[in-house]
Amino acid sequence: MKYFLVLAISVLVFNQSFAQFNDYQVFFGRYNDELLCRKWIQNGEVFYLSINPNTLKTSIVKDIKAEPLKWDEVTQQYQKTNYLKAWNVEKHKDYTLQDAGIEKSDSTLNGFSLTVDLCPSTKPLDRNFFKQVIKAFEVSELPVPITITITGLWMKSHQSDLKWLISQEASGNLTITWVNHSFNHHYDPKLPLRDNFLLEKGTVIADEVLLNEQAMLQNKLIPSVYFRFPGLVSSKAIFDQILSYGLLPLGSDAWLAKGQLITKGSLVLVHANGNEPLGLKLFLSQLKKNEADIKKKAWQLWDVSNLISKEK
Repeated sequence: MKYFLVLAISVLVFNQSFAQFNDYQVFFGRYNDELLCRKWIQNGEVFYLSINPNTLKTSIVKDIKAEPLKWDEVTQQYQKTNYLKAWNVEKHKDYTLQDAGIEKSDSTLNGFSLTVDLCPSTKPLDRNFFKQVIKAFEVSELPVPITITITGLWMKSHQSDLKWLISQEASGNLTITWVNHSFNHHYDPKLPLRDNFLLEKGTVIADEVLLNEQAMLQNKLIPSVYFRFPGLVSSKAIFDQILSYGLLPLGSDAWLAKGQLITKGSLVLVHANGNEPLGLKLFLSQLKKNEADIKKKAWQLWDVSNLISKEK
């Protein structure tokens, strides 16, 4: 009972803080060659979240004439694009309870993509980790591409850290792909995986996804086309629901703190929220080990969308 009371209060406060967002919804449509996937009203104006179907990049547009599309029309009109190819791969892949989503890309590439999870935490952001990554890769690529998967509760309690991350992008040190990691990121260490994270009883998937997108927009972050499951745990039904929102589930084949190794095309996973320092330590040790290759661009850090769009 206490849990539901806290949740109700949290949702009430959240809804009050996002009162300027009206009728936020999943909406598919076409604008020029881009695919629209969200629609909302803000301060009396109609806004859309738009996907470039080949680069997989997203942007916010307004004051446009949108052509509404049903999903079967989307699949027909965008079938040859990188976006729909990636979506179809996810739709038809074998399901597993854990490690759900895109795990890696083209294994011939000299590099990988770094994804940093910001799950709810009472600890501060490890800013030094980002500084060391920037320092290591600025000799070969600046701004340094990085993917941050973010939760609504982390944003609410870490405004100073969030502003610092945004400032790193504004100053040209980083280029950040912001990924929805759910709003609440429920986790109970006493529960088995099949009943945990988004599988926890009472979880409303639509709220976890759409409320977090609104939180991202409120904080001036542009939600990407990706979604990362908390704990990388899902069910077939929830996985399909995420796909129905037009999102691409983002997994990992190199969760460093779990002993997995970085290979060509890897989607590396670490946590910079203070809860899993081992992963950061292991990644930084790899930076030192591959220092010479970084300078020669033989060990590159790829933007996640560039990496996935290279998939053959």
